Amino acid sequence: MKILPLFLFAGICLFSLVPKSVLAQTKLGPTPSKEQLAWHEKEFYLFIHFGPNTFTDLEWGHGSEDPNVFNPTAIDCNQWAQIAKAAGAKGIILTAKHHDGFSLWPSKYSKHTVRESKWMNGKGDVVKLLSDACKKAGIEMGIYISPWDRNHPAYGTPAYNDIYIQTMKELLTGYGKFFELWWDGANGEGPNGKKQVYDFNRFQDSALAYQPQLIIFSDIGPHARWIGNENGIIGETNWNLLDTAGFKRGEGAPKNDTLNSGNFNGKNWIGAEADVSIRKGWFYHAEEDHTVKSGKALFELYLKSVGRGGNLLLNVPPNRMGLFAPQDSAALMDFKHIKDAAFKNNLFKGARIIKTTNSVEIYLKEPTELNAIQLKEILNFGQRVIRFEIVGGNSAKDFTTIAKGTTIGHKRIITFPTQKLKYIRIIVKETKANPNLGDISGYLFSN
Repeated sequence: MKILPLFLFAGICLFSLVPKSVLAQTKLGPTPSKEQLAWHEKEFYLFIHFGPNTFTDLEWGHGSEDPNVFNPTAIDCNQWAQIAKAAGAKGIILTAKHHDGFSLWPSKYSKHTVRESKWMNGKGDVVKLLSDACKKAGIEMGIYISPWDRNHPAYGTPAYNDIYIQTMKELLTGYGKFFELWWDGANGEGPNGKKQVYDFNRFQDSALAYQPQLIIFSDIGPHARWIGNENGIIGETNWNLLDTAGFKRGEGAPKNDTLNSGNFNGKNWIGAEADVSIRKGWFYHAEEDHTVKSGKALFELYLKSVGRGGNLLLNVPPNRMGLFAPQDSAALMDFKHIKDAAFKNNLFKGARIIKTTNSVEIYLKEPTELNAIQLKEILNFGQRVIRFEIVGGNSAKDFTTIAKGTTIGHKRIITFPTQKLKYIRIIVKETKANPNLGDISGYLFSN
């Protein structure tokens, strides 16, 4: 077995366990598009639930609310965008229309919008305010448009599908590029007591015709998937692959445990996005101020979402003034501080790296305390690693098991009790094909 010595420079090691000449020719199974690769790199962004529910203390509005209840007297979307960027979020996804049907932009296809409210004398447009703010802050924006509409009189009739497409067109052609379009599977009755048969094929084709670069999220993608829970936790095994044939959004979706782990031999590349709220509810309610998750709790969610190969979509709902509440903002800044400190010092920087056909050895200059190792796969060629093991010690011949894991994907962060080690070996125990690994790093997280 040929052993090739490599060295780490600038704290980054990009290498493969197979020759580059082979890599250039070999892909395995479904692989991500360039847009999906860029989406994986975003890792963390914010969700914003905002609308009449903010003022009525409901989570699901009835659609019959007086538009005048929506009146954020001090709204500042620049504050949202600046805090998001300061927290390390790469973008914001806004609930432009929730199930109550209230549109945060003056849609021509509804009479239940900001135009009918007293806010800004009916001249307001939250989508535009946030779009401008995100551009100014240098972060991206996404959009949530609920297909369910508890207000629109056409809901439950064939005409509504055309109306929904027109509302998408307004948003996707009037406010610049979005990085993600977010759909859930909610499908209840409209004001006429009827349910809608959604034409998601037309919805999807239309959305991509307006913005071909969009990542469309739902429980069956086509580009990113729900993880089967709203706790922000992805399974330790997470394949970016999913079978969607025969499934539908909503009640006809795959089982939650399948959505959480993906399919081993899935036919489509559909990455996992973990959505969770920073507080108990999705919309702001003052009585839930005490439920705001701490920075430490948010970091744990980061490790169980991004650290398991997915993306983290964290909901931070503005209050009735139209501002992020102090409790939420403080938790975000604490999370950023904890995360930055955790990953500040790559302990493998300057280490000697040796690779074989199925393992990587890291030789540190001296015994070093660490309790976390980060692994990555080069996803251009598909997701390959089925399971791995990490062993280490202070003698090159006497290694003990430190941790075991299954899938790696875009990023895998493995934590373990603090140990003082000089030698670490990462062994790929089972793989679909020659593994392609990159960016191996080690850290000492504080308790």
